[in-house]
Amino acid sequence: MIAVNLAASISGVKVPAKMIVREKPNAFKLFFLLRGSVVPSIAPQIIFAGLMGFLVYLADEYFPDQVPNLTATPFVLLGVTLSIFLGFRNSASYERWWEARKLWGQLIIDTRSIARQAQTYIWDQGGDVMSVDEKYSREQEIKTHQRKITLLCTGFSHALRHQLRGTDCRDDVASFLSEYERERLGAVRHIPNFFLNLLGGEISQILQKQFIGEVSARNLEERITSLSSVLAACERIHNTPLPFAYNLLLNRTAYIYCFTLPLGLFTSLGAMTPLITALIAYTFFGLEALGEELEDPFGTSAHDLALSTMSRTIEINLLETLNEAELPEPIQADRYYFP
Repeated sequence: MIAVNLAASISGVKVPAKMIVREKPNAFKLFFLLRGSVVPSIAPQIIFAGLMGFLVYLADEYFPDQVPNLTATPFVLLGVTLSIFLGFRNSASYERWWEARKLWGQLIIDTRSIARQAQTYIWDQGGDVMSVDEKYSREQEIKTHQRKITLLCTGFSHALRHQLRGTDCRDDVASFLSEYERERLGAVRHIPNFFLNLLGGEISQILQKQFIGEVSARNLEERITSLSSVLAACERIHNTPLPFAYNLLLNRTAYIYCFTLPLGLFTSLGAMTPLITALIAYTFFGLEALGEELEDPFGTSAHDLALSTMSRTIEINLLETLNEAELPEPIQADRYYFP
């Protein structure tokens, strides 16, 4: 069955792309929570910043006249500026993440609508002047077109997921295509657009065969155009990262600030300098790391969108409209992670 084969192919995907969905733990657990945190990725920076604070403290203890004594004023001003720019960068990254989620929500709406309209609006409008065998033949042809349109919508969602993640989708989408279309698939460079072209061709055929009225065909075409808009918008987000010079400026400033911060703290904090330096480094490097993860919402980090889960949802919903006997199981969270 198509559903079973595709379920197996998705479960075998090696890309560890996941999204965290979990209830909010209590304050004690939240303080020590590491799974889903950016701490593992920024641990080297935090440790190095704390080590710098410890070295400055030791140097002040044994060589008090050799350590430059800076006031905290420049670090306060620089810290405020850095916080503002990090906040702006994170807001821009989250906006990209949220827009991507809305686009995939629109994708779910459009694919469900096309499948529903295909089942509702495609019917024999040729009249009653035909034999019983002709009517039966046309009914079977209508069901074939309805099934084809629904499967193409399902295949488009999987093709889009692979397109955005830079993986090969041919094994996943081959079961939704005819033998001739699978042969053509090997030479296609932009597979999601290939599915849209096939959908347009199906609408043209059923219109020529008078299986659908012009108004209904126009409605279906509008939904296909909406899928094309979703595709283009997702590609815009994926192919247009935040300006590299902006990210580079923030990265360099964060490193310089955190690694020189102990020089402005040791006179007032003494032995607490390493701890406070590490805490401040955690804040700045954590914000930077989180912004980088959210910048590409279609990636494979723990905080990216659960594209595989949403693709499976579309697949189940659309195959249900075809009254498939066997449906793939919904993807369940693995320790709060959705792929």
